[in-house]
Amino acid sequence: MKSKRTIAIAYDFDGTLAAGNMQEYNFIPDINMDKGEFWAEANQVAKDNDMDEVLAYLYLMLTKAKEKNISIHKDTFIKYGEHITFFKGVETYFERMNQYAKTKNLTLEHHIISSGLREFVQGTSIAKYFKNIYASGFQYDKNGVACWPALAVNYTNKTQFLFRINKGINNSYDNTLINKIVPEDEKPVPFSNMIYLGDGETDVPAMKMVKMQGGNTIAVYNPDAKRPAGPRRSPREICLEIIRHKRADYIAPADYSEGSELDIIIKKVIDKIAMEQDLIELKNKIMDER
Repeated sequence: MKSKRTIAIAYDFDGTLAAGNMQEYNFIPDINMDKGEFWAEANQVAKDNDMDEVLAYLYLMLTKAKEKNISIHKDTFIKYGEHITFFKGVETYFERMNQYAKTKNLTLEHHIISSGLREFVQGTSIAKYFKNIYASGFQYDKNGVACWPALAVNYTNKTQFLFRINKGINNSYDNTLINKIVPEDEKPVPFSNMIYLGDGETDVPAMKMVKMQGGNTIAVYNPDAKRPAGPRRSPREICLEIIRHKRADYIAPADYSEGSELDIIIKKVIDKIAMEQDLIELKNKIMDER
């Protein structure tokens, strides 16, 4: 067995790195809708047309923007990403964690797997840290105007992107390579070297996949979120249920500051992966000397 010294951390975006849904920061206010109203209408479109919920919200974004004469140019969508604000510590987290991995002789990759808009993510201050942004997005005409959904990432098909990371496929379109049988030793990132961070039930299939394949999963929640009225559960209660049902290994507030509970957990998992790879290398050395 070869040692693999590349680690991949895959992140959901909304509720994991930033509070709320990315469309709620500027796009939904720009079309003069309340966020509750927008998502309720998107869900109704999905129900009326037996439609995927992600495709429904993509359709509604284009429809409402055209009605309100709001630009649907790619550059406009990218600019919306500039207004997204992150949980505490996020903007310094990536450099810090990359440096920590280096001290363990590991290379750290970061990937987004999100139902949100890839163009919005591309416009954020942290986009430069991601090797891949696997997220929903539009196809654009020759003038850069959105005209059709290019990719819809929902909670079940998030799992395919984990296999793309596993096999080193840095795109969303190539289905030949993803179905090709690749020997375990030739896969750039084994599942045991993966960490998945998500915030809710829509991340359960991805978490379950990573966990079943020997990887590591962390459920995070907004530490400032208030408990909703009525029977609805708080973000923390949702995460506790995920860990109770063995979908996640750890739970922590979405505080990425140095020394935070989440920061410590991620570093401990990196330590564990580094130790496992050290042992593989030691075993290989012993076998070579026989």
